[in-house]
Amino acid sequence: MRKINEQEFFNVDTISLAKNLLGKWICTNINGQEVTAQICETEAYLGVNDSACHSYKNKRTQRTEPMYKQAGTIYVYLCYGLHYLFNIVSEKEDQPEAVLIRGVVGAEGPAKATKLLHIDKSLNGESMLNNAKICLLDDEKEYKFIKAQRVGIDYGLEKDKNALLRFIKK
Repeated sequence: MRKINEQEFFNVDTISLAKNLLGKWICTNINGQEVTAQICETEAYLGVNDSACHSYKNKRTQRTEPMYKQAGTIYVYLCYGLHYLFNIVSEKEDQPEAVLIRGVVGAEGPAKATKLLHIDKSLNGESMLNNAKICLLDDEKEYKFIKAQRVGIDYGLEKDKNALLRFIKK
């Protein structure tokens, strides 16, 4: 497998990154615990015009600041005060969009994925590039996927709740 260490991989539109991440492998080495898992589900969050996105209406806060950094930046946040969720920033700097890693094989669901991979807030704001704690691997196979509605965004506008921005590896 080839390590993905090129900025160009992340410098794409958010929907393309969400699709491109399917089938890639996340490797973590956190606190001496090494884990590798294949990404099987992602969700795209399309920034300031997406009512389901944390940066909707350009809400630039301390929490959302990593979303405004260059593509490939890690955005980790605490959900319901209980679970860390892991995102990878896409697009250009100051265009706050990201892809939620919604599931990995063996840990379907974003909270289960981060728990399996030992991902927590300590990675927030770091780059995926040249990172000793986390990286992506590519087995250079192409995977088919299905599209679906995103999950857990009941607060969003109808157009955003109904958008097919969730991608699931077949």
